[in-house]
Amino acid sequence: MADEQPQPQADHSPAPTSTEDPALEKLLSETQSRLEEQRDAWLRAVAETENVRKRAQADVSAAHKFAIERFAEGLVPVCDSLEATLAAAGEANEALKSGVELTLKQMRAALEKAGVSEIAPALGERFDPNRHQAMAAVESPAEPNTVVSVMMKGYRLHERILRPALVTVSKALENKGGNPDLSSNLNSN
Repeated sequence: MADEQPQPQADHSPAPTSTEDPALEKLLSETQSRLEEQRDAWLRAVAETENVRKRAQADVSAAHKFAIERFAEGLVPVCDSLEATLAAAGEANEALKSGVELTLKQMRAALEKAGVSEIAPALGERFDPNRHQAMAAVESPAEPNTVVSVMMKGYRLHERILRPALVTVSKALENKGGNPDLSSNLNSN
């Protein structure tokens, strides 16, 4: 019995015939079609689930990032009041002034740590309607649509504007005499 070799197992699958049943072919084709439809539906469901998961992650991230928005909006006027107190105090009471300066410094540090930053446009800076709010337009020799004064600083939380900077912008000079200003149009021939 040591010389016995293993016998190959018999193949129980049906042998292909040259004349296959057309009904079986049709059934196989329909089954494969349904299988493909189910596979496509499953892939779409997986993709949709992934999209929902990504949207939820983005929403949670935004919620964390902007959770303190109302709190920050409430603190911005406090900064304004402290700055106004400093401006009005002058030299009257140095102890009060230094206390308010220290409080303002701490307030700004707390706001900065929370992602709140000031929008303080420089004079001559181009007016940006996304960050500034024009309260008035005045005639000025400066280039039109530039900031000529800042009435109140603005604030933003990350990239979201809490309050735009309130500014005065320049506009082109008008000739009050009714005559055109010909001096700029003269040709020197």
